[in-house]
Amino acid sequence: MDESRIIRTEYSEEMQKSFIDYAMSVIIARALPDARDGLKPVQRRTLYDMHELGIRYDRPYRKSARIVGDTMGKYHPHGDSSIYDALVVMSQDFKKGLPLIDGHGNFGNIEGDGAAAMRYTEARLQKITQEAFLSDLDKDVVDFVPNFDETEKEPSVLPVKISNLLVNGSEGIAVGMATSIPPHNLGEVIDATKAYLQNENITTAELMRYIKGPDFPTGGIVINKDELAEIYETGMGKIKLRGKVEFEKAKGGKTNVVITEIPYTMIGANISKFLMDVAALSETKKTQDIVDISNQSSKEGIRIVIELRKDADPENFVNMLYKKTRLEDTFGVNMLAIYNGRPETMSLRQIIKASVDFQFEIATRKYTNMLAKELERKEIQEGLIKACNVIDLIIEILRGSKDRAMAKACLVEGKIDGIKFRTKESKIMATQLCFTEKQANAILEMRLYKLIGLEIEALINEHEDTMANIYRYEEILEKRDAMAMVISSELDGFKKEYAKARKTVIENGQEAVYKEKEIEEMEIIFLMDRFGYAKTIDMATYERNKEAADAENKYVFTCKNTGRICLFTNTGQLHTIKVMDLPFGKFRDKGVPIDNVSNFSSEKEQIVYITSQKELNLCQVLFVTAQSMMKIVDGGEFDVAKRTVAATKLNDGDEVVSVVALREQRNIVLQTKDGYFLRFPIEEIPEKKKGAVGVRGMKLGDKDLIEQVYYTRNAVETTIEYKNKKMVLNNLKPGKRDTKGTKVRV
Repeated sequence: MDESRIIRTEYSEEMQKSFIDYAMSVIIARALPDARDGLKPVQRRTLYDMHELGIRYDRPYRKSARIVGDTMGKYHPHGDSSIYDALVVMSQDFKKGLPLIDGHGNFGNIEGDGAAAMRYTEARLQKITQEAFLSDLDKDVVDFVPNFDETEKEPSVLPVKISNLLVNGSEGIAVGMATSIPPHNLGEVIDATKAYLQNENITTAELMRYIKGPDFPTGGIVINKDELAEIYETGMGKIKLRGKVEFEKAKGGKTNVVITEIPYTMIGANISKFLMDVAALSETKKTQDIVDISNQSSKEGIRIVIELRKDADPENFVNMLYKKTRLEDTFGVNMLAIYNGRPETMSLRQIIKASVDFQFEIATRKYTNMLAKELERKEIQEGLIKACNVIDLIIEILRGSKDRAMAKACLVEGKIDGIKFRTKESKIMATQLCFTEKQANAILEMRLYKLIGLEIEALINEHEDTMANIYRYEEILEKRDAMAMVISSELDGFKKEYAKARKTVIENGQEAVYKEKEIEEMEIIFLMDRFGYAKTIDMATYERNKEAADAENKYVFTCKNTGRICLFTNTGQLHTIKVMDLPFGKFRDKGVPIDNVSNFSSEKEQIVYITSQKELNLCQVLFVTAQSMMKIVDGGEFDVAKRTVAATKLNDGDEVVSVVALREQRNIVLQTKDGYFLRFPIEEIPEKKKGAVGVRGMKLGDKDLIEQVYYTRNAVETTIEYKNKKMVLNNLKPGKRDTKGTKVRV
């Protein structure tokens, strides 16, 4: 290997430099929009490529695959999916306030269904895209830069004549930063831009007289109107959105809650999630007002119908939807864009200022170029008019010259050497000619029909028009007010043709107050069979079926219907279950698998103990593990709101063998796998916190483990069956904690 090509560098420095380069590339050249045209590079390149391919609004659609392939090959070498995704989004009227592409075919829908493959769909530019985004590209109003392989030129920014960043908004995630700009109403943005043109010192608050707030294509209601001023001043904040709800009378005196507009954040898969959330409210007994739910949405708009019971309170039900579903949601605003080559969080005024400054920049370049062309045209026109007045002399010069250069020299400098003239007067007049280079070329290229009287008159009229244009262009370039008037006039034209009525309502909505129906607290019975199916029944039902209930179920105990069930597992976890989540009803109902209403997984762990949280709060809990670690924990420590917490700390390879609530137990009996028994008083076990491992209860032999744990009470004989023979635990010799115990041979 050639050692001269080896670059020695510090690894950390190289990584830092490479990551910064990557981050800046993502920020500047991919994820964030430019404040001037409101477009990300992939959007800009796609629109420009369609313009180059001539896929105008008044021409036939072209296959999306052709557009994507051409864009990728010429300007955007980052994969076809990113280009097609950008093309699809720019055509979706439910995502963009002003769609820039006219899509033909399946371009997805508001419910989250994706667009068809690019080989099936077709597209072309929208009319406003052609007029407001691309119309002046031929007038050298923006800089063109080399593409990725320097074989083509592409615009660094499109000459957009409206504040597209506000009208269509933008969303993007870069490295260490993200942008989230809501869409706004085109007419309001144009009015605000015109107000800024008239007064550069206008404040954000004054601009908000024109821009009331965001205007989402999905409609909905913004309910924090008073907070918008600060959001638009700082460029950051949260907009609270609600869907639009109507009440319809149904058969039998029932009421239908009909959602006709959804929050912008609910677009896509969140609509189906909303339907599932509403169904879950009924399934989990949060409400019993729902009779039926149906999604009747179509191309005409959103229509989600929730049929309520006859005696339901619709207002209270809707407030519950606001509280517990995404029918009320927040849109996080972070108006971050590339401004002067760097990412910057911008206020409403700064965005409009950036747009207006850009308008003046492109207007200055446009009219400077147009003025130069008119001055050139004026020069040629004046030369032709002058030539028409001495046309006989010019014809004589042309006939007397040997070549074009000789004739041109005579017209420009009055040189007559080598030219034959008919009269001395013509010769003298020829020496006085002083046309410019451009005029001379125009005269030499002039066709004979231009000498017709009407053509000469048309030339004079054309010259007058040129002079009027020159005067107008000079005035526009010299006077800011004149240029502002031109920009304002263009904006009026766009507003007249393309502005639409606002869809989103802006107001100060009241906080949704939902009153849950108060549940009468009562004692009920929890039942769980050996297959893990759980349910609850009332006390009277249990008393009537007590014998069968006790025989058929593994766990039977009382609890409150408003309380929780605590489930301890061999992995040291505590899973809590709301009693309300369990089915309450008849004794012969099957119940629900305990896995379905908790985080417990019967495939990964085993239940060691189940009781009610009410019971735990009144006593202490004793833990014993397979490695003979034990402790007593105050039951109040397990009064937690989380569905799953660690009930105890375990050593590696250890598991919980026994958990029991201490009531009248006085002694504990440990039985090992190898047949050792140890009986000692519970008082010898210390009280610890639930996060502690505990103390050793019994010395174990090599590979021996605690297999069973028994408890005895004073003056009460406790008998077990060990190796098919009965054994009275009370007869075991009392021992001390942390001893080996006695080997029992039967």
